[in-house]
Amino acid sequence: MVTKTPETILDIRGLEKTYKGGVQALAGVDLQIRKGEIFALLGPNGAGKTTLIGSVCGLVNPTGGTITAFGSDIRSNWREARRRIGLVPQELSFDMFDKVIRQVRYSRGMFGCAPDEARIEEVLRSLSLWDKRNEPIRKLSGGMKRRVMIAKALSHEPDLLFLDEPTAGVDVELRRDMWKQIEALRERGTTIILTTHYIEEAEEIADRVGVINKGQILLTDDKAAIMAQLGRTEAVFELAHPMSEIPAAIASYPVVLEDDGRKLVYRGGDGTGQGKRDVAELAQDLTRNGIAFTGLDAHESSLEEIFVGLLEDRQEEAA
Repeated sequence: MVTKTPETILDIRGLEKTYKGGVQALAGVDLQIRKGEIFALLGPNGAGKTTLIGSVCGLVNPTGGTITAFGSDIRSNWREARRRIGLVPQELSFDMFDKVIRQVRYSRGMFGCAPDEARIEEVLRSLSLWDKRNEPIRKLSGGMKRRVMIAKALSHEPDLLFLDEPTAGVDVELRRDMWKQIEALRERGTTIILTTHYIEEAEEIADRVGVINKGQILLTDDKAAIMAQLGRTEAVFELAHPMSEIPAAIASYPVVLEDDGRKLVYRGGDGTGQGKRDVAELAQDLTRNGIAFTGLDAHESSLEEIFVGLLEDRQEEAA
């Protein structure tokens, strides 16, 4: 059976942006986004995430490179491209004294779309805002205001939606509820790019992950592939009796003694399951050689650990 290659909906090549004063926010960014995926862009403050989004959405004028959206150069066909792109910015931006439904209608009209009350109702209901439609926005909670921002962005039915820190400032319960809303958008065919500081957010909902730092993309890959490529296993054996040195019988494993010899710590594997196999074999070797242990705590690297480790490696290389 022939596997169909996903269509590229956004193609960024060599994108650069240098602000007045010489600050380089983007340094030759290459990034391709597939139709229908959820792509999470991770990076510390000042990494270039918001500048990258602004460049695609027409809010920032790049100093180099190309952006192709829906098969056309975004600069030569910016009106059509902008109509098909939605943006939920990090900062809340609307008339706080206006009613929810009026703000969503206004956003639809801004993109030249004909009035469509059925569409407005559909969007508001999908975000649990229909019962709040006649409320002044200033009376809503922070989480509900964030939902209004998403409703405004969806009002003109974009094919590509940018979410810049979509769950910033909301509690864990509401954050998970919004994850469900984002997944529902993808199921309706919307391609989604989100930036986030919440690593668990990317781990929970993204298909692919990209890491950006100092204006450069460090890597992009399927989430599972990143875990396989960079993931590690850590296992801590609580020893029944402290050891002063590692016995020759287990010296071939990547292990160290910690906590004054009371703990034997394994750190290894490659994200393919090798680490788990090593830990199982190590436990058997300890038992065979009469090395008793009273507890074992093992876990695989999280996406957060991979992300932090990658940035630390790059900083060491730069130094």
